[in-house]
Amino acid sequence: MGRWQIAPRFLLLLIASFVLQIWASDPLFYESFDDTFEGRWIVSEKEDYTGVWKHSKSEGHEDYGLLVSEKARKYAIVKELDEPVTLKDGTVVLQYEVRLQNGLECGGAYLKYLRPQEAGWIPKEFDNESPYAIMFGPDKCGSTNKVHFILKHKNPKSGKFIEHHLKYPPSVPSDKLTHVYTAVLKPDNELKILIDGEEKKKADFLSADDFEPALIPPKTIPDPDDKKPEDWDERPKIPDPDAVKPDDWDEDAPPEIEDEDAIKPEGWLDDEPEEIDDPEATKPEDWDDEEDGEWEAPKIDNPKCEAAPGCGEWTRPMKKNPAYKGKWHAPLIDNPNYKGIWKPQEIPNPDYFELEKPDFEPIASIGMEIWTMQDGILFDNILIASDEKIAESYREKSWKPKYEVEKEKQKAEEAAAGISDGLSGFQKKVFDGLYKIADIPFLGAYKIKIIDIIEKGEKQPNLTIGILVSVVVVIATVIIKILFGGKKPVAQSTPTTEPKSDAATEADVPGSSAEKEEENEKEDASAPRPRRSTRRET
Repeated sequence: MGRWQIAPRFLLLLIASFVLQIWASDPLFYESFDDTFEGRWIVSEKEDYTGVWKHSKSEGHEDYGLLVSEKARKYAIVKELDEPVTLKDGTVVLQYEVRLQNGLECGGAYLKYLRPQEAGWIPKEFDNESPYAIMFGPDKCGSTNKVHFILKHKNPKSGKFIEHHLKYPPSVPSDKLTHVYTAVLKPDNELKILIDGEEKKKADFLSADDFEPALIPPKTIPDPDDKKPEDWDERPKIPDPDAVKPDDWDEDAPPEIEDEDAIKPEGWLDDEPEEIDDPEATKPEDWDDEEDGEWEAPKIDNPKCEAAPGCGEWTRPMKKNPAYKGKWHAPLIDNPNYKGIWKPQEIPNPDYFELEKPDFEPIASIGMEIWTMQDGILFDNILIASDEKIAESYREKSWKPKYEVEKEKQKAEEAAAGISDGLSGFQKKVFDGLYKIADIPFLGAYKIKIIDIIEKGEKQPNLTIGILVSVVVVIATVIIKILFGGKKPVAQSTPTTEPKSDAATEADVPGSSAEKEEENEKEDASAPRPRRSTRRET
């Protein structure tokens, strides 16, 4: 009888376990864009966002995505989730695909995972001011070339939300293939960034080495009210007060004097000018003396001077003055009053707090708010999951088949262009390796320069060896500076405002260059006729 009582319980346990596995295998959110986005995603109605979103096929595939259809436009679109996704418990995976079908010279292709908005907010008002919890994805323009990961975290002491940027993020792939970007947030405070399933960056949310500024503020800060004492001497060396200028030190001696030993070369033509009037030049028929001035023949080099050592008045050349010593200065000695570089005293940081885990805001909506100079950006297969294996299965099922087709097509195009598979494969490995080198933390200050060199090399594959040499030179320079000193590169501070593509600067310039040229021509036409030059420019 006892066996029959245990069997139903065991069966119920199996059923519950099976149901739990099915539930765990489902994503928390998934958007394939197989169906039109209209009615499900809300396009911003703010006047700045004039870019048109389209439901379009990826080039060469039957798979649909959300397309950026116009150049040099601002775009904004948002999708509210049925239920907010909490990031505080367990693993959370953020993943999506993007294809830069026309490349990316200047623009963003990132997603914003929005926290719950203030009461009264409506999706059609979505813009760059809409608060987000996480911003993740590619951004490239000018000196910017990175896969952003930005966390907006609330300081429990001040109540302010601060942007915390991932340090040394990976670079954006420079081809036109479909790539899948994955961010894995682990319960042990670990963050992993994957591109095409390959880990590119690992970080700790609570480490000051991985985020700027650090999530945990410093315990102490410089006292803003502390002032440097008036008698504080920061000079390590001072002029020797007992030093006396030597009697034979002539401060008025010139740095150069005439070379008295110089002799005029034989055959020097003192009476011949270096230039003469062109004997073959004639006055133009349309020359108007009253309007253009008296006509003078243009000058040419004197042919007699070509065979001679020189023409015109000969003067002795100058040489360094052996008696020249310049302005006398007293030698430097150690400053007996030197106190070092003054710094304000440290005081307890009123905004300091301790943290065991980030206080993530829930994700209530997913938005794309970008400014781009390129069209053809295609978003697809946006996923939020609680298991890395779910994200991996979607990569295998949705991304990998497309990517492999695109890679084969790329190889065929390279072969048709006369690039051998062996050389192409070698170059790809070289450039992939160079991008990894650019992501090394101690080269962070030189990352922009290295990536610029790599991108030029990808556009001209025949320069591969030269690119390698250039990167090696940059790395060698950094190592030499580290070993032997030198001016350290200045680290750029990270802005705490919404990141905006450098395209903004370019688009803000009113009028195109063609319009400006046309205006200049009109001004030239109305201006009085200038006098023509009467002499050849020398």
